Amino acid sequence: MSKKRCFVMKCGGSTLTALPASFFDDLRTLQADGMIPVIVHGGGPAISDMLGKLGIETEFVGGLRKTNEAVLDVVEMVLAGQINKEIVRRIQLAGGRALGLSGEDGHLIHSVPVANAAEIGYVGDVTHVNGSLVQGIVDLGYMPVIAPIGLDDAGQRYNINADTAAGAVASHIGVERMIVVTDVPGIMKEIDGVKRVLPVVTVAETEEMIASGVIYGGMIPKVRAATQCIQGEVQEVVIVNGSEPGILSRVLNGETIGTRITRGTE
Repeated sequence: MSKKRCFVMKCGGSTLTALPASFFDDLRTLQADGMIPVIVHGGGPAISDMLGKLGIETEFVGGLRKTNEAVLDVVEMVLAGQINKEIVRRIQLAGGRALGLSGEDGHLIHSVPVANAAEIGYVGDVTHVNGSLVQGIVDLGYMPVIAPIGLDDAGQRYNINADTAAGAVASHIGVERMIVVTDVPGIMKEIDGVKRVLPVVTVAETEEMIASGVIYGGMIPKVRAATQCIQGEVQEVVIVNGSEPGILSRVLNGETIGTRITRGTE
């Protein structure tokens, strides 16, 4: 990203669309200052809701949604249509410039079936990201807003886990750190009788804390989602609460906030 600086931000679709207007004001300010976000979003709850309305059964295998053609149609409709465009609208309402696309557009995300495709269907792994397309959008001054759907060489669509897609996008465009926006301030641990946010943990330490019960309940999938983004060139992710004022600007300006999850020693 030579002409304009950028960073990759991953957020669940339901979290991102529920964030306050001030969050999108922060995105606009960063864009105006020449730091352009590359946004990768999910949308699991909205997909499940739409599948339920349409009477299409859905199930998960190892945390990934079993995806046949009927489910894939709904995934594409909800991610690339409903959620992607709602995010774009909110950015533009705040005065920012955004361009929504899916991994299908411009062969942005090239995919192959996951290893257990016979069991789970059209779920894909990312083999390549068209970084020049992302760079072109950024150089034009737009925030790319990416729905995680991939294509293979034969034109088959694949449902891509949003965390996997975000990590791949960050790695292929040469970003070493990602920001994962959630509805929690970071990983919490009781220290001297007070719950505090841990500023830095390694991937291995997060697994130890899950096993010991320090990380529990709904925080487990949030943390594991963040660690899935650490792949390729990505060395760390920062988990932050998107509702905190100016959160992205504060992280990018070096403020110690949220929890940094690092790759740690191999």
